[in-house]
Amino acid sequence: MTNPPQALRRIVLNHGGVQAALLTAGFLLAPGAPLAQSMHSGNLTATTTTLSSPSPEQQHALPPDSITEGTVTVAGKAIAYKAVAGLLRVGATDKQDATISLDGTFLPDSESGATPPKPGQEPATATMFYTAYFAKDEDPATRPIVFIYNGGPGSATMYLRMCSFGPVRVELDDLGHPAGGPYKIVPNQDSLLDTADLVFIDAPGTGYGRVMGKDADKAFYGIDQDAGAFQRFIRRFLTKYNRWESPRFLFGESYGTTRDAVLSAALQRHGVDLNGVVFLSQILSFDDSADGSDGNPGTENGFFLALPSFAATAWFHHKVPNQPAELLPWLHQVEQYAIGDYAGALLQGSDLTPAREAEVASRLESYTGIPAKLWIKADLRLTGGEFAQDLLGDSNDTTGRLDSRWSGPSMNPLDREAAYDPFSEAIESAIQAAMNTYAQTTLKFGQNMTYEASARMGSWNWDMKHKGPLRGGWPGTSSNVMGDLAYTMKVSPHMHVLLMGGYFDLGTVYFGATYEMKHLPIPADLDKNIEYKFFPTGHMVYVNPQARAGLHQRTAQFIRDYENAAQ
Repeated sequence: MTNPPQALRRIVLNHGGVQAALLTAGFLLAPGAPLAQSMHSGNLTATTTTLSSPSPEQQHALPPDSITEGTVTVAGKAIAYKAVAGLLRVGATDKQDATISLDGTFLPDSESGATPPKPGQEPATATMFYTAYFAKDEDPATRPIVFIYNGGPGSATMYLRMCSFGPVRVELDDLGHPAGGPYKIVPNQDSLLDTADLVFIDAPGTGYGRVMGKDADKAFYGIDQDAGAFQRFIRRFLTKYNRWESPRFLFGESYGTTRDAVLSAALQRHGVDLNGVVFLSQILSFDDSADGSDGNPGTENGFFLALPSFAATAWFHHKVPNQPAELLPWLHQVEQYAIGDYAGALLQGSDLTPAREAEVASRLESYTGIPAKLWIKADLRLTGGEFAQDLLGDSNDTTGRLDSRWSGPSMNPLDREAAYDPFSEAIESAIQAAMNTYAQTTLKFGQNMTYEASARMGSWNWDMKHKGPLRGGWPGTSSNVMGDLAYTMKVSPHMHVLLMGGYFDLGTVYFGATYEMKHLPIPADLDKNIEYKFFPTGHMVYVNPQARAGLHQRTAQFIRDYENAAQ
């Protein structure tokens, strides 16, 4: 496997996923003369059948949607719903996308007069798997609809689909590694179907979707390419289900928040405005990650913005000297120190005096439990991976990355940084098993197909270059999509934003997300359009039962507040 750049490997959420090839009957049977054998009266007889080559329409036709029904109870109210599992095909460009029918085939006149492309030279397309849930007895014209996706980049949306807002969820221990199967899939009392219709979308190359055609990886695997695929998917979905009048919301998690920003701008430029966008565990500027400044000397944001998350983690594991009884009042003090004296010390560089360095290191020890001498040895700069490795070093354990409340044995106590994430390793199997079981048993989709949890296979490589809508800067020098969100908020001033996350997240630190929102280049009167909510959990807020209920409550209220754009 070709690995993404080091900074990307550290920063983004990568849930991995099995590497398996999609095998369908179409691939297994080649045109020609297959042999069918049968026994008759003890004699072997052979018959030959000639199969004609499938037409271009047959080659590109999508499998039929699967439509099922169910009921989920939320807050004591039974909600009957229709579930649709299916695929939509999108093109790599808007022009090409316009030549593709909703059934996945090329429109009859799209290739008129053109020579059919040779095998392997077909234009790049992607099929994208989705599950849509429509509450019955609701008016589609006024019923809100939420498009939901995980991030990665390159991750399927099985995490949000099977753990957060869908009508069912897999049972997970908040702080425990499951013992193995069987896993329980249970009704989800925190489903968002009480407020809106839901569409869970798997990114190109994940779930049951695939990328195909000439240079398909380059056409879909990148910041801008990915947003293009999603905006084409959403516009196709609105057409297929006649939902152009519905109040529209986006909900992205992790790299899905990066997608949120770019996608909201892309939709706006294509005439699709939004009522609201939800950012869960946000990263908009990759320099703001706990590992973003490492390898990028002179960029200090990642170090001082991570300090509050380091402190919260140390507090949870009882490593803070003279530990306060309550987290939040003390954590707000850490935040002020982070953007004040600590940031100032880092920005001084070599002008920082030894006495001042020792003073800062001592304060950092008081917040994190990491000895001052180690802070000095690290030049006052610890990455997220180094902190996770060092905090519990006396017991040869490492903390979780995406949820630092978790811990597990260090792979090598002498390593510079943590070699794995105990949290991700604990939950992956249960979610992947539940997704496959639910798709085939309940949704009745995916037979003879492979559900890919990740697109990170073979020569996978993510293009981090981005050309935003605002002028200035040097495209490709640093991945930052804050300008996309600012653009959308300016041209659509009634669109609202909800930022949520967890205090114990070392992958996308909550204070970095707050910093990004408070540094958007927008007029001051648009700041009121941004709302904040954080939970005492990690990256995947919904793993904790109390936080999952809070996530539902806050998201539902956000949708109710802004589903009528005229209000």
